[in-house]
Amino acid sequence: MICITPPRRGRGSRHRPLGHRWQRRAGPPFRPSVALFLVPFIGYSHFRCLLRSGAIMAERGQLPPPAKRLCCRPGYGSGCRPGQRAGGGGPGSGALCAGPSSAAAAAAALGLLPLGKTQSPESLLDIAARKVAEKWPFQRVEERFERIPEPVQRRIVYWSFPRSEREICMYSSFNTGAEDPAAPGGAAASAAPGGAADAAADETRLPFRRGIALLDGGCVDSVLQVGFHLSGTVTDPAMQSEPETVCKVAISFDRCKITSVTCSCGNKDIFYCAHVVALSLYRIRKPDQVKLHLPISETLFQMNRDQLQKFVQYLITMHHTEVLPTAQKLADEILSQNSEINQVHGAPDPTAGASIDDENCWHLDEEQVQEQVKLFLSQGGYHGSGKQLNLLFAKVREMLKMRDSNGARMLTLITEQFMADPRLSLWRQQGTAMTDKYRQLWDELGALWMCIVLNPHCKLEQKASWLKQLKKWNSVDVCPWEDGNHGNELPNLTNALPQGANANQDSSNRPHRTVFTRAIEACDLHWQDSHLQHIISSDLYTNYCYHDDTENSLFDSHGWPLWHEHVPTACARVDALRSHGYPREALRLAIAIVNTLRRQQQKQLEIFRAQKKELLHKGVTSITNLEGWVGHPLDPVGTLFSSLMEACRVDDEGFHGFSDLTENIGQCKSLEYQHLPAHKFLEEGESYLTLAVEVALIGLGQQRIMPDGLYAQEKVCRNEEQLISKLQEIELDDTLMKIFRKQAVFLLEAGPYSGLGEIIHRESVPMHTFAKYLFTSLLPHDAELAYKTALRAMRLLVLESTAPSGDMSRPHHIASVVPNRYPRWFTLSHIESQQCELASTMLTAAKGDVRRLETVLESIQKNIHSSSHIFKLAQDAFKIATLMDSLPDITLLKVSLELGLQVMRMTLSTLNWRRREMVRWLVTCATEVGVYALDSIMQNWFTLFTPTEATSIVATTVMSNSTIVRLHLDCHQQEKLAGSARTLALQCAMKDPQNCALSALTLCEKDHIAFETAYQIVLDAATKGMSYTQLFTIARYMEHRGYPMRAYKLATLAMTHLNLSYNQDTHPAINDVLWACALSHSLGKNELAAIIPLVVKSVKCATVLSDILRRCTLTTPGMVGLHGRRNSGKLMSLDKAPLRQLLDATIGAYINTTHSRLTHISPRHYSEFIEFLSKARETFLMAHDGHIQFTQFIDNLKQIYKGKKKLMMLVRERFG
Repeated sequence: MICITPPRRGRGSRHRPLGHRWQRRAGPPFRPSVALFLVPFIGYSHFRCLLRSGAIMAERGQLPPPAKRLCCRPGYGSGCRPGQRAGGGGPGSGALCAGPSSAAAAAAALGLLPLGKTQSPESLLDIAARKVAEKWPFQRVEERFERIPEPVQRRIVYWSFPRSEREICMYSSFNTGAEDPAAPGGAAASAAPGGAADAAADETRLPFRRGIALLDGGCVDSVLQVGFHLSGTVTDPAMQSEPETVCKVAISFDRCKITSVTCSCGNKDIFYCAHVVALSLYRIRKPDQVKLHLPISETLFQMNRDQLQKFVQYLITMHHTEVLPTAQKLADEILSQNSEINQVHGAPDPTAGASIDDENCWHLDEEQVQEQVKLFLSQGGYHGSGKQLNLLFAKVREMLKMRDSNGARMLTLITEQFMADPRLSLWRQQGTAMTDKYRQLWDELGALWMCIVLNPHCKLEQKASWLKQLKKWNSVDVCPWEDGNHGNELPNLTNALPQGANANQDSSNRPHRTVFTRAIEACDLHWQDSHLQHIISSDLYTNYCYHDDTENSLFDSHGWPLWHEHVPTACARVDALRSHGYPREALRLAIAIVNTLRRQQQKQLEIFRAQKKELLHKGVTSITNLEGWVGHPLDPVGTLFSSLMEACRVDDEGFHGFSDLTENIGQCKSLEYQHLPAHKFLEEGESYLTLAVEVALIGLGQQRIMPDGLYAQEKVCRNEEQLISKLQEIELDDTLMKIFRKQAVFLLEAGPYSGLGEIIHRESVPMHTFAKYLFTSLLPHDAELAYKTALRAMRLLVLESTAPSGDMSRPHHIASVVPNRYPRWFTLSHIESQQCELASTMLTAAKGDVRRLETVLESIQKNIHSSSHIFKLAQDAFKIATLMDSLPDITLLKVSLELGLQVMRMTLSTLNWRRREMVRWLVTCATEVGVYALDSIMQNWFTLFTPTEATSIVATTVMSNSTIVRLHLDCHQQEKLAGSARTLALQCAMKDPQNCALSALTLCEKDHIAFETAYQIVLDAATKGMSYTQLFTIARYMEHRGYPMRAYKLATLAMTHLNLSYNQDTHPAINDVLWACALSHSLGKNELAAIIPLVVKSVKCATVLSDILRRCTLTTPGMVGLHGRRNSGKLMSLDKAPLRQLLDATIGAYINTTHSRLTHISPRHYSEFIEFLSKARETFLMAHDGHIQFTQFIDNLKQIYKGKKKLMMLVRERFG
């Protein structure tokens, strides 16, 4: 089989000289002198260590002395990484270590076996060859010596293949986490922790898991290693819809890294395909079953001319269709003296390993990375693309942690695609903000670049290259800004450092900060500070004789090291150390930073106490921290918290101190957080856990100004909630409660340095969410401190400070008066809801405690300015007070009522769509409190309700039977309550007769004097402003209650306000007019005669008038008079008043309406017009000369509208 591997980008097949510089040696096997070839590469000091360890004795076949501590795992070398085999198969392979596996092997790996449990060490040749294979290109080895013994060359080739499965897993699946990828249920089984496995759809479909399955299924065959080239075939088993396929795989490697891969499956993905994984794992797990050959050039050198010719001819014959054209072309060039191929010394050998100039890094398909990112971005956040991009970012972090140079390379590719996203230009042109999820991806991009440029061991030229690229991206117009919307005028992250080159830059002249600005600034940072180096490199760095107590002292009073640097920058260093695989160094620096923060906290408290009297007298303060740590782009508090929490996270067996090794053994154990033994620089009784909690509380309690822009403000809220969510996962014990008490007391006493201090700036970030967490945590242990903290946090000064002087009686206006600053507080509604949640939590906890309830009520009334939130609190208090399983809490009910009354006052003169709901709820609440509460709200109704609400909802509900039954009222109490309701009704009717008169009449029905008073109010208001609709409604009510004459009077008053034009034949008042005429007709001729002139004056609609006329001629007026007495009489004559007047008005209305209609009539309305004339003729014929009048009317129409020939023809057909 021939596998042709294309060269890796930037890498070609290395040319080797055609002449051979050594001869195969015959004779006895090599002794220690063989390994001496490699001494210059591994160092003489290391060689001496190997001598002492007994490796050379093993080389000579002698047994080493018993070791106190095992230096190698069974089947592995002492220097092997997880999954690495110490021995190899094939000619010249070293001996395999022997010994048991399973748990004993794991213990042996940790050096925990009892004394006397020894195993044979590796040979010196293997140790030396392994070291050389890891660090040196093979060309450098060849150039160093004229002749290299074949066993040495063979062992270098053997050890040059990767020995750890972790990197294979990293390049064939999502984030691998910390567990051993080869272990059952380990990283391979959870290839995407924290939700990544869900995004990967089915974990078993990941290339790494599929590769393991192929390997375990015996699908790997024909494995051959020729020099630095591995090939083989992998058979994909037949599936339901797909036949069995055989894939040819070729892998090139160098210095324990796979440098190129090819597979005939045609995989198009970022990750290695399952076939590459299967072949790689086969070589790692079964090296003794892989046939190993030296580079092909070595084999060719051993052939004579005839053998070489036979070799070439057989090769061409076996693959003539593929290689014959290429073979002929090469032959022609070689035979040509002046050809380019003859100008180059030697010939390429793809199996000869790397040259000196080759970059040593793992194979990464750059094109696929770019295509995948471009695809995810084009999906705009749909189909899980945002989650996929986050997985790619996690992959970058994983590479950085493994100190893989592809991390920066992959991030560069991702960033280029982000910068090329066409939506950036579109959003900039339209002035549209990017989506929140997309914005968070940019944040992660900037944070990753920050980690990369802060790599403590990167080369200067590498950092310079990154800086150049970052500046290029930063200069692009569409590069997103750091705060999402607005330029940030905060100082840059290096301004606190003497090593920062931009420390004195004028912030007013600085351009907008982009997502790359902090990474660009971080390029000015370095790690050469001797104090910093001592901090991160040693647990013993102390100075107990140091007595400098200044603000920037290097050590504290304990002699422990401090690190004074711009806090987000210092924490960025911690994140960089963690990201690049230096967890212990990161932990040491994190502890120094936290100790510095605690010392600064104490110093700030002392400063405030010295100035407290003066500051409290002024009552104002300034922001001491322009840059908040929670919500900061670099997330400093989150970084410190995570670093410390990782340090106190242990498995079930508590193998702390061996975490770097135990994480690779066996299955992943459940994790929990414990108080681990105290660190060198912690107080007695403290642990990493207490330190993590304390730094979180310090950051959350920091007073900081609210940033500009919607996104920046939302990020403050989001990060605060995320940090609190992490704190809530920790079980609080007595040790942690001491920390809570300590920080709560400090925050209350620390003045302007604390968000819970006595005086804070009006634009500082509110503490409601944080205080709620503190309150619930402290309440079971220290209720007084819990309430004191929560009550202090209730304030929302940004609203109070904008209220006009003297207008505090209307706090509901404040919500609309946003601070006079640009930009606004975009998250104000969320902040107010958190304030409401804090108050609700306190109300719930204070149930049954009168003093605390009163205090909480006062705080709510003083600090909450949103009527909807106060109403919610009132409802919450009501629900808590009236739980089904307990008696009502009267104190809490009163609190609920007080809050409800405040809502009524706040919303009395404003529009609120929930107003009716609020009024009804208040009456319900007052009913639960008692009759005196109902009486009180009715007596003070004018400060709480509108007249309409007071009569239609409040008084009506109070007078209902259900309320009487609910309160168990006696007759005296009922009458007293009814009297209050009638008084309210009359007052409302006087103030708003239009809307309250009917309700007042209804409420006063049972009291004659009150009813007459209400009726008189109606009469007085009828001529001043009541509409005909309101008067007709009251008139109908009067008729229904048995007052027809009063109804008639009100109806006549209503008619004076009415005006119906000729075309309003569907007007809603028509029924009222017909009812009024019917009422008048029933009362008698005089009443009818009195109302008809009003009808004629008010109604111009012909059809309505004809309807009234027809009804009046059907019965005798007064047939059913007052008191049910029947009147005898004749039908009224149409020739006499009042019906003659009505008839003439009706005919006149028909004539006017006809002319009006004909002015703008269209053919589609002709038939309707003919029917209208038919009704008009019926009315005309009611007069004694009606026939003549109608004929003259029709003739007149024919003459005037003779131009409308079709219409006039229809008129002639119907009317002659």
